[in-house]
Amino acid sequence: MTQDALTQRHSYRMRDGVEIVADVGGPENAPVVVFMHGGGQTRHSWSGALPALIRAGYRVINYDARGHGNSGWSPDGIYSSSLGAGDLATILQDVKTPVAQVGASMGGITALQAVGEGLEPAASALVMVDIVPRPNPAGVDHIQTFMRAHGNGFANIEEAVDAVAAYNPHRPRPRNPAGLMKNLRLRDDGRLYWHWDPRMLDNVPPPEPGGFVGVMIENTRKIRVPTLLVRGLSSDIVTDEAVQEFRELCPTLEVFDVAGAGHMVVGDSNSVFNQGIVGFLQRHMPA
Repeated sequence: MTQDALTQRHSYRMRDGVEIVADVGGPENAPVVVFMHGGGQTRHSWSGALPALIRAGYRVINYDARGHGNSGWSPDGIYSSSLGAGDLATILQDVKTPVAQVGASMGGITALQAVGEGLEPAASALVMVDIVPRPNPAGVDHIQTFMRAHGNGFANIEEAVDAVAAYNPHRPRPRNPAGLMKNLRLRDDGRLYWHWDPRMLDNVPPPEPGGFVGVMIENTRKIRVPTLLVRGLSSDIVTDEAVQEFRELCPTLEVFDVAGAGHMVVGDSNSVFNQGIVGFLQRHMPA
């Protein structure tokens, strides 16, 4: 069964009027798994994981972060982790069952911020996908360089595929590039642009201590629930030293390594990723 057959499209209105779009499916009274994608991605990055969680008995909320995909853009161009955490709390405000927050990269930072601010409903389990309290600055710069490139868009989808291949050279080129269109937007000038607000890069804090790393470390100290780090062993974001620090900061941490996967763990090795998170959730937040 396809994802479209398993879910319905929902929209949530944020306090500032921004509309957040999500795919929601699964039993209404089941524990909830909320998926939060990485920066520059859309909710479609979880398209392979979402059906697996629904089939495992969970209710799933998979949303486009503000400024991404089908969700609205911040009217003032501000995209802070605190604002993202507030959006998450609004989306979950009517949920009465246990919640697992699954966040990749930017989505993981949002989850940590929600923990740090003590937002309700509090997570019963936390899954961090290739993000740690102290990410490798070189890897962060690699991502931001890719996101800042191609400000003039692409003449066709093949140019976009070339750009992704240059960023992820270890990943095979797609046989059918049409799926990439979910991450692109056709504008009036006839060119394709990434499906996110470029203003979000205008106020990115530095990854060094004193920037967002210090905040993430303090937020990590406040985690009291079962936590899983899913790490791509070919990632340039997560180092062995950073994993060890994460363990020291968070005694509840478990680590699930995915061989052959880079920072985009879900897309690089989706079936292995699904096995890891389903097994973790069945132990700590059974459906």
